Amino acid sequence: MTNVSPEKVPPHPVLAEWYQEAAGRQGFVQSLFDRTAPYYDRINAIFSLGSGRWFRRSMLRQAGLKTGHRVLDIATGTGLVAREAAGIAGADNVIGLDMSAGMLAVCRRNVPGISLVQADAQWLPFADGQFDLLSMGYALRHVADLRETFAAWLRALRPGGCVLVLEIGRARSAFVQTVLRIYLGRIVPLLSGVAATRDSRTLMEYYWDTIAECVPPEEIMRALQEVGFEDVRKRTYFGVFHAYTGRAPDH
Repeated sequence: MTNVSPEKVPPHPVLAEWYQEAAGRQGFVQSLFDRTAPYYDRINAIFSLGSGRWFRRSMLRQAGLKTGHRVLDIATGTGLVAREAAGIAGADNVIGLDMSAGMLAVCRRNVPGISLVQADAQWLPFADGQFDLLSMGYALRHVADLRETFAAWLRALRPGGCVLVLEIGRARSAFVQTVLRIYLGRIVPLLSGVAATRDSRTLMEYYWDTIAECVPPEEIMRALQEVGFEDVRKRTYFGVFHAYTGRAPDH
């Protein structure tokens, strides 16, 4: 494994509008997701426009997921990725991990048969070499440190195992970024507040701020490579949806 620099690599700077220092991020995010968990699937339906389920399943298959593979879905939320993983690998082979008890309660209803663990994405309570695939859907912006997180994931994978990170980022096109800012930064929060609660609107306002301030894809790929992942790749869809993959060394 490549030596990891002691310098932290947060996915975005401190967002002072929401919390005042880096140490306050986890508590803020955990509380916000706990409060919005009952409405999250309704919000996601507004955001994804019905495209989410087939896309998640397609990305899992492209990452090499097969029947019988052991899967850890990190920051599983209400189980949107875990449900598709269970449909491919089998529910008894899937573990969903999240720091929000509220999200896990909803996930338990949404995806029967999988195991659930409450823990932080950066501190995995598993022995090394347990999983064939680690997945994360649109939550990388909520971890504390990219390198430490990826290093923990690499340890949890079996030799040759794969990581799949689905994320949304800033568009390279100024026009597309403007459209994204209007849609995700204004319309989706407004609709979420109407369809769900004020906390739901806050969640989507915060969601946009993390996207707008997130490090570029090249830095995410570099962090994966620096901790030891091989064959690191990124596929981009519609200019803003990224699927990052990497493999644990076979030796």
